[in-house]
Amino acid sequence: MAQIYISLGSNIEREHYVKQGLLSLAKEFSLPFEQLALSSLFECEAIGFHGPTFYNMVIALNCSHNVEEVTTILRAIEFSHGRDHNAKKFSPRTLDLDLLLYEDLIIDQPAQLPRDEITKNAFVLWPLSQIAPQLKHPILKKSYQTLWQDYNKSSQQLSIVANCW
Repeated sequence: MAQIYISLGSNIEREHYVKQGLLSLAKEFSLPFEQLALSSLFECEAIGFHGPTFYNMVIALNCSHNVEEVTTILRAIEFSHGRDHNAKKFSPRTLDLDLLLYEDLIIDQPAQLPRDEITKNAFVLWPLSQIAPQLKHPILKKSYQTLWQDYNKSSQQLSIVANCW
């Protein structure tokens, strides 16, 4: 079983798609909902474009799928919840699921692991530091708690919001 970490984001009908995304993850990975490790739910401004604010969080789970299968499952979940197949990188979205970590694997295909966003975006690093504070970044060899403590928190504003599931 591999320990994986997934970021989830939505800025279109946020409450609905966050809840549906979580339910779909549990279903597709054949896990009871309670076995998903969930960070807090965060609200933040869109990064890289002007658009509605996002809800973001990080989920940890154990799975028996390989990386290729996980990325395929995540894309299928996005598309089943209205994600446009031709969506631009910086645009509004119903559901965005990104594989952040697959154990301590370091690869570029079929996904960049560890995902570069981890150290660049507060909406990824803060929730990851909540659910895996002592886990170490496979390249930087620093814990996510330390990386969050050292992060320039004035660069991106986040707030914790009430769960919607």
